[in-house]
Amino acid sequence: MDVSDPRSLLAVPATEAAPWLLGAVLHRDSPDGPVAVRITEVEAYLGEADPGSHAFRGQSARNSTMFGPAGHLYVYFTYGMHYCANVVCGVEGQATGLLLRAGEIVEGHSLARLRRREPKTDLDLARGPARLAQALGIDRNLNGADVFAGPLRLELPQAAADPALTSRGPRVGVSGAGGSEAYPWRFWLTGEPSVSKYRPAVQRRRPAGATAATD
Repeated sequence: MDVSDPRSLLAVPATEAAPWLLGAVLHRDSPDGPVAVRITEVEAYLGEADPGSHAFRGQSARNSTMFGPAGHLYVYFTYGMHYCANVVCGVEGQATGLLLRAGEIVEGHSLARLRRREPKTDLDLARGPARLAQALGIDRNLNGADVFAGPLRLELPQAAADPALTSRGPRVGVSGAGGSEAYPWRFWLTGEPSVSKYRPAVQRRRPAGATAATD
């Protein structure tokens, strides 16, 4: 791994890139000011081979950024109210990436609190993927943005997170063939209070005659 070329550290499957994002700092500059978050939790998604991935059914207008080169941001809108941000990994065409699940605000606390409408504690500023995106002011306007070129700036650590200091387990609220336990692709810094709470996937019943949603 060439630490002098941070993009190359992400040009591998997301499960291999995950340790490099744990402890990394993502900076976001905006007209309102800077905010930065130290990433403490991520989830890996492995493209068309992964039933939990937005790319499972192939490329679409919504997910096309995932099929691009490593080091770009894939932003999507969910539940009609939240944005979530992923760092694209792997090589072009693979659609593999890491969802930024949680982090600790390390710069711009006042602006992050304002964007998050004054949560009860600073631990809640970026605990959860929607909160993290909101604290950084990320929306679909940043879909496809280069995380090494501004207004985003991703600082990777000098070494990948020590396996002895990290944990892994099933993804939050994501099932698939074999159930959630078949996909232990959530990675986090052990003992970090900013890590989100685990929630198993819940099978939702569709009305009679309804079809599954597609991207």
